[in-house]
Order: sequence, then C-alpha cells, then structure tokens
Amino acid sequence: MLDHFGILAPFYERFIPPPDGERWKEMLGLPIAGNLLDAGGGTGRVSGQLRPFLDQLVICDESPKMLAQAREKLLCCTAVSHVETLPFASGSFDRIMVVDALHHFGSQRHAIAELIRVLKPGGRLVIEEPDLHKFNVKMIAVGEKVALMRSKFYTPEAIRDMIAAHGLQTKIETDGRFAAWIIADKP
Repeated sequence: MLDHFGILAPFYERFIPPPDGERWKEMLGLPIAGNLLDAGGGTGRVSGQLRPFLDQLVICDESPKMLAQAREKLLCCTAVSHVETLPFASGSFDRIMVVDALHHFGSQRHAIAELIRVLKPGGRLVIEEPDLHKFNVKMIAVGEKVALMRSKFYTPEAIRDMIAAHGLQTKIETDGRFAAWIIADKP
C-alpha cells in the first residue's frame, strides 16, 4: 500500500495549516491537570497548540515519518500504532482528540471502541471529521478513493451513533461549511 502520509510528512503543515486552537481548547474543556491523546495526530499540528493547557500530550499515529515531525517540536511523547489497537492501558487519558483522521483508520468501529477504552471515566472524546452531508466533502471522498487511500467517510450522525452505542453522552457541532465535531463525555 502506498504510504501517502509518509510522503507528505515533510510538507504537511505547509499545505494544511493548524485550525483555531481556541475552539479545540473549548471543545476539550481545557485547561486540565491531566493528559491528552491525539489519535491519528500525525505532526501534532493541532494538539501542539494545546500543550500549555495540560500535563502531558501523547500523539499516536501509524506513520513514523509524521511522528518524526511531531517529535521535532519537543512538545509530546509519540507512539507508532494503529488506533484500532492502542498500546495504552484502559482509562489512560483524560481527553482524546481525533482531527480529520477517523476516515483514514482501518476500522472506524474498532477505533472508536479503543478510544473509549483508553478514555478515563469523566473524560472527553472529540472527533472532527469532514461533514459527509456537504458536496465538497463527497468530492474529497471520491478523490481519496482515486488516490487509493483506504478512506471510509461517515456522516456525523453515524459517528455519534457508534460512540453512543458505548454509553457516552454525545453532541454534534458543525461549521456549516465543511467540518463536524462529535463531542462525547464518558460517564
């Protein structure tokens, strides 16, 4: 399989700038005295902005080249792993974020189950995904298929339902243009 993200790693942040860190800070309920997992976090372009608001940042990604870029920033610990089989104990993280990555995971259902497993009781999971209701996102989904990426896009409601099946309280926020955020709290 073609290593799309390994090829993009040295240039990734030049083409895809980080989003508004303040919005992420609010959605994740930061600051906290605790730790954050950025699952599928690549170079840490988003979570790196949040480092001052928590005790520890861990970025997990299956691309060693993307994680090498994250390590250069000296902001985090990194772990090379598929999200479907996280190398962490149950209840390890106070907050978990997934930024524009869920559709790249091999099995979204297994990934969500793993994310919930490693989330502490009282913790929060926030998943940002392109909103499949939007025409431009449907075109991106087609483009990723043509590029031979294994992407599998879901609607925000389908992602919410996958999470809610594990007993978490969920809500959906959208920007009305491209992105949706599924915010879930673990009892």
